[in-house]
Amino acid sequence: MMTSQSGLFDVAVVGGGVVGCAVARRFALDGARVLLLEKAPDILAGASKANSALLHTGFDAPPGSVELACMQAGYREYMEIRERLNLPVLETGAMVVAWSEQDVAKLGDIEVQARTNGVHDVRMLDRSEVLAREPQLAMSARAALLVPGEHVIDPWSAPLAYLTQAVSNGATALFNAEVIGGELTDGNWSLETSRGTFMARTVINCAGLFGDVLEKRLLGASDFTIMPRKGQFVVFDKAAAAHIRTTILPVPNERTKGVVIARTIFGNVLIGPTAEEQPDRTRANVDETTLRMLVAKAIEMIPALADVPVTAIYAGLRPATERKEYRITARPAQQWISVGGIRSTGLTAALGIARHVSQLHAEFDRQPLAPPADPRWPSVPNLAEHLQRDWQAENHGEIVCHCELVTCREIENALQGPLPAGDAGGLKRRTRAGMGRCQGFYCQARVSALAAGKLAEPLAVETQDD
Repeated sequence: MMTSQSGLFDVAVVGGGVVGCAVARRFALDGARVLLLEKAPDILAGASKANSALLHTGFDAPPGSVELACMQAGYREYMEIRERLNLPVLETGAMVVAWSEQDVAKLGDIEVQARTNGVHDVRMLDRSEVLAREPQLAMSARAALLVPGEHVIDPWSAPLAYLTQAVSNGATALFNAEVIGGELTDGNWSLETSRGTFMARTVINCAGLFGDVLEKRLLGASDFTIMPRKGQFVVFDKAAAAHIRTTILPVPNERTKGVVIARTIFGNVLIGPTAEEQPDRTRANVDETTLRMLVAKAIEMIPALADVPVTAIYAGLRPATERKEYRITARPAQQWISVGGIRSTGLTAALGIARHVSQLHAEFDRQPLAPPADPRWPSVPNLAEHLQRDWQAENHGEIVCHCELVTCREIENALQGPLPAGDAGGLKRRTRAGMGRCQGFYCQARVSALAAGKLAEPLAVETQDD
């Protein structure tokens, strides 16, 4: 549990998703006194816990948009800092594959847009080149646009690293701390939370699926409306990775970019997401009909997947709004910045969004900050399958989860330190224990014993160590 600091914070970041974690990091490195408030027991409890984990170049983003600028700034910074924070990259590249003559006709415009956006290493591939790069791809593939810079990353270690670095450099992170009220008086915000009242000069709204609710609660009105968009995914067994090395993207339409088939950093292959509008902001249910459709679509693209079992299914909610673009606005008179409408590109753009928000803040808050002279760079554990894992060390000790080869040491480390796992989901995302073929059937009891008394809610099974 993090220890609360008293007094006046320079900024209060509301929301512990990937954007909130990145914003907290940026302001801590700028020298601000930072408070992050998250209503859940751990980070990534909302939209950020479920995504396709792609690091995007911005080749297909709206030209000249804030989204494009933030994506490309975020991409650059991620590549610059990843080794210092031990963040993995699986260099896959991507192909926008045309499966029909109509798709082929659109590839030229996508190439022009990519070059307009500064992504100049794209190139057209004919059918023989596509199949030479991906021999297992269905013979119905007609052509593709190759985007070499599109890669795969760990969607959970990145925000964990961002907030860990923020805390290591003086920020405070509080969980189970829902903002239930607030008032701007005499130039400072008084924020009422479920864990007490905190003072901050500026509020930065990174509340994701509840961003408009927070604005209405504290400002009386919101200039955007969250319209949750559900995305369902299917994850194939690790054996599927032998059949694909490049991320396969569809030719997009006006409403959605369509479903993607890609390797994961953890050695699996996923397909998704769907794009389903729903009013519910908290529940992202899966349904058999859609999942069967996704499996069929994957097999249609890569026939060899018909012989590979499905390991997992999941769904997530994206905080879409009534407009396509990011909804990032500063309200200087109210000492408030909202970061709304960050949809599927938020993982890539988070670091760029954080810099953009920092610049907006500097325009109305002139108080000088003193960045740390020697900032700390904590290293997060590696879970990437293509890099060395803890179980491969000579002294790895007990292996608890045999599906994902998670060691006892990894679980124990995830339950302590500056940002310990706060709930079962947080523990899984930090270690992958229980996320493999058996979905925790064999390791649940042992994991429960190791986590006893350390999570917000006990795991379903708790035993005592022998």
